[in-house]
Amino acid sequence: MCAQSPHTVKGRKPAASKGHRRKKETISLQRTAKRKAGSRSRKKVAGKWVFFKRWPSWIVWSGALLLGVGYVLFFYYFFVSPYSFRWKAIYGDPVYPEGFDVHGIDISHYQENIDWERLRNASLNSSPVSFVFIKATEGVTLLDDNFNLNFFKARQNDFVRGVYHFFVPNIDARAQALFFLKQVHLEPGDLPPVLDVEKIGDLTVPQLQKAVKTWLDIVEKEYGVKPIIYTGYRFKLSYLNSPQFDEYPYWIAHYYVEKLEYKGKWSFWQHTDCGKVTGIQGNVDCNIFNGTYEELKLLTIKEDILSVEDSL
Repeated sequence: MCAQSPHTVKGRKPAASKGHRRKKETISLQRTAKRKAGSRSRKKVAGKWVFFKRWPSWIVWSGALLLGVGYVLFFYYFFVSPYSFRWKAIYGDPVYPEGFDVHGIDISHYQENIDWERLRNASLNSSPVSFVFIKATEGVTLLDDNFNLNFFKARQNDFVRGVYHFFVPNIDARAQALFFLKQVHLEPGDLPPVLDVEKIGDLTVPQLQKAVKTWLDIVEKEYGVKPIIYTGYRFKLSYLNSPQFDEYPYWIAHYYVEKLEYKGKWSFWQHTDCGKVTGIQGNVDCNIFNGTYEELKLLTIKEDILSVEDSL
């Protein structure tokens, strides 16, 4: 029989090492922390449940319903209402401003092959299509592919016709005016030439206004009439809201509204780009004239004016 170790006591386990004791203490502390956390969580949940149980169920459900209704109204006001007119124009029947009898359209190569015979007998809001604006030029190089044909057909089918130039702000305004005059030869009975201004490019507001005025002056000198300015409602207020432009007839683009917000004088209103007219496949821009048909004719270029200009 072997002798016992002096460090061993018969019937007892060896004493645990320091490392082992620290490990057991850590595990014990972790278990205690979990029990406390679970207790706090149960109390929190119970507290919430007690809070809701204080209120009758119909009040809770009414509050939830009001919250849902508020969300729907918020969504409609900010995300649906601003575009409802556009959706109606695209997917429903065309909507035309009330109180106007002289209607027209504006066209370019985007309308492709127009059936002029059918267009001649078309109507908008129970009124005949009385006038047609035609895109002619853009910048100093672009002549609309269908301009010459559309220009000829509009006169042949007895429409009051107008012609517009799309202004490119970063190209010399004088060069643009001369390019337009080279390509377009308006006749007596045509509407005054139109400058379509929609972009400011890299110009400052004073630079844009100076460039626009340069184009207008050159073309006015050629035809002896004030050209028409076409631009959007907000663009006009932001960039062309100057007294020097108030003397020009204004063709305003403002879509999907029941009435114009613009307070100044205006001659034409392009109220939609989703119009539907017999003789044209797809959508077309629709316009109204702010006056009678006789007043529209008074706005056109006169024979004596062109005769004077030709003699100079």
